[in-house]
Amino acid sequence: MNTKIIENFRNFQVSIQNLKDWPLLFMRLILAYGFLGPAMMKINNMPAIIDWFSSMGIPFPEVNAYLAASSEIIGVFLLLFGFGVRLISIPLIIDMLVAIFTVHISHGFEAGNNGFEIPLYYMIMLFTLFVYGSGKFSISWLVSYFINKRNLIES
Repeated sequence: MNTKIIENFRNFQVSIQNLKDWPLLFMRLILAYGFLGPAMMKINNMPAIIDWFSSMGIPFPEVNAYLAASSEIIGVFLLLFGFGVRLISIPLIIDMLVAIFTVHISHGFEAGNNGFEIPLYYMIMLFTLFVYGSGKFSISWLVSYFINKRNLIES
């Protein structure tokens, strides 16, 4: 009886391992969609964003506005296609930290009050992608697969 339960549990663990790349894909797609709106807002209205950054006391508001917009729009594409995800996660995490401490923290936690809940969730997802990479459903995985395949053929 106990061995059957243990065997079923082990089979379940093996089966569930086949799903491990799906959450990474979902996180990438959610983040890409989440960064698209703010990135486009910044790009389409850069003078207002520079003024806003300046009013919040962000140093070098013009440089930082362009850096934020650039990292967000580049991040959208890299997250969407799963290429350079670990690398782009770093500036996007910094982007979220700045957003939390300059805009959201004074409103508390709840997203409904413009709190830091959503940027915090984004940071957690970005950190997860930084640690685990983009997963199997990505250009990075395909590139790695074909490089490894070529190396096996050559050796």
